[in-house]
Amino acid sequence: MKKLCLTISLTIGMLYGATAQIQKGNVMMGANISDIKFGLDKPNIFSLNINPKAAWFIQDGLALGGDVNFGLATAKGAGTSISYGIGALGRYYGSKGTDEVVKNSKFFGEATVGVNGINPAGSGGSTNGLGFSFGPGFTYFVTRSIGLETLLKYNGIVGFGSSAYSHTLSLGVGFQIYLPGKSTAKKVERDMN
Repeated sequence: MKKLCLTISLTIGMLYGATAQIQKGNVMMGANISDIKFGLDKPNIFSLNINPKAAWFIQDGLALGGDVNFGLATAKGAGTSISYGIGALGRYYGSKGTDEVVKNSKFFGEATVGVNGINPAGSGGSTNGLGFSFGPGFTYFVTRSIGLETLLKYNGIVGFGSSAYSHTLSLGVGFQIYLPGKSTAKKVERDMN
């Protein structure tokens, strides 16, 4: 019975309890997708970059966590290029301004640092080492728990390989789910009793 009450409390908390998705104790999980190409003409290029992430709000508007990055680009007869990365993530949501332009939205800044690599098909151009990225983003909250977002990021890698430094600019779209943390869930449970 206690588990049923807790499940109902969490559900109510996710749907109606929290007025701020980005408050201390909450958890953010989701992914961004960028560099999507489906070449219909020769050389039939396909490329996709996916970036799952998870973070915990250590204070209102500030989340720390981790992210993973995997990219794939292939063309018929030209081989496959792979990019990868794993690292730490920091995200800060602005407190004012956005809601006056578009209701239920927030601007944010995101930065990452970790181990990254780009290994293109064929010879030359590979870089593996310390990766970093930073840039602005915009989230529109479809519900209190789900945000659709766009993120413009500068990505750099410093390391070793045939190229000591590589950098790109990417525009990604994605979604994030904002879940209540333990403290928020306990507060909702206390409120229900």
